[in-house]
Amino acid sequence: MNFRERVKSSQTIYDGHILRLEKQQVTTPRGKTATREIIRHAAAIALLIITPEQEMILVKQWRAPVQKVTLEIPAGKVDERDHNDLFHAARREMNEETRLQATNLTKVATTYSSPGFTDEQITLFLATGVSSVKDQLPQDEDENLQILKVSRDQARQMVENGEIDDQKTVMAVYYWLSQEDG
Repeated sequence: MNFRERVKSSQTIYDGHILRLEKQQVTTPRGKTATREIIRHAAAIALLIITPEQEMILVKQWRAPVQKVTLEIPAGKVDERDHNDLFHAARREMNEETRLQATNLTKVATTYSSPGFTDEQITLFLATGVSSVKDQLPQDEDENLQILKVSRDQARQMVENGEIDDQKTVMAVYYWLSQEDG
């Protein structure tokens, strides 16, 4: 069965700092014309940071799109400083957001955040062997973060009661819970 759509036309509606909105006219495999609104977004990384005390690092921050404070794993977009190196982006974001570094950084999975409207891919990393950095990188001026540490049981409960409702963080919690050695 053919699933591929053919793009008839594409127009950039908005081109901003972190995303580009594109409107496409496509022909579906059944010959129908449809409109697609697509958000183009840079690749991103997310960090499941586990401390030597077997606690997960979360950041508490205000998120304007959902108009509330969220609890999330540290994350950020891959930018020109990283030269498309996801591991570099992960180490950089870890330093900027948490002032931590890891001796072990393992790629867990790369997923689309919401392929129905965006091409954003997020790569989840597991960071262990955590310690404080010696040289702190500048933090983003528009970020106001509070660091929290939670146990496996606390993380599970926070997902179950809706306190953690960010998709990448829920994925990270369930990944952590699935690991036998903690």
